[in-house]
Amino acid sequence: MIGADPLTAEWLRQRFPLAAPHAVVREAPIRASEPVAAAVLVPVIMRASGLTVLLTQRTAHLRDHAGQVSFPGGRCEAEDVTPIDTALRESSEEVGIEADQVEVLGTLPEYFTGTGFRVTPVVGLVTPPLNLRLDDFEVAEVFETPLGFLLDAANYRREAVEIAGQLRTYWAVPWQEYFIWGATAGMLVSLRESVLNQT
Repeated sequence: MIGADPLTAEWLRQRFPLAAPHAVVREAPIRASEPVAAAVLVPVIMRASGLTVLLTQRTAHLRDHAGQVSFPGGRCEAEDVTPIDTALRESSEEVGIEADQVEVLGTLPEYFTGTGFRVTPVVGLVTPPLNLRLDDFEVAEVFETPLGFLLDAANYRREAVEIAGQLRTYWAVPWQEYFIWGATAGMLVSLRESVLNQT
């Protein structure tokens, strides 16, 4: 548990590491290929009722991670100078969160997915109002989950599935009718550890 005190933007600013961590998180690879550089925004929304994290439900027809819960983000493009640029550009394109609404706090450890992506999670405080514009090709819907819920280790569990004869374990954190799992849940574990395992 994180205690009874309400989480605030200032609390998160003080807890979040300023320097990019050097640790990485690796899933067992499914595809044997050079990882593709990508970045996502972990958008922490500053609601009057408390901090929430915005997540997307991907559309069912996508080639990668169809139908899954994810953060807004995607592949790094040539015009992106840093992963932060990628995360902000993709967030604007996918859900309409604009860069001038985002106070970037830093990055979490790189996350190597089993499907061949090297993802940099970028954590940012987002100032409402949100004038969301969803990319209908990639995003089926968006929802928000309280940050306090996502920082509580009791809400997480380890699950397993067999893929091509190999047993793979992953994090999962159910929220209402949504099932957050895999890389997205793994990045949320990194967020929890980054802000709570500090002295």
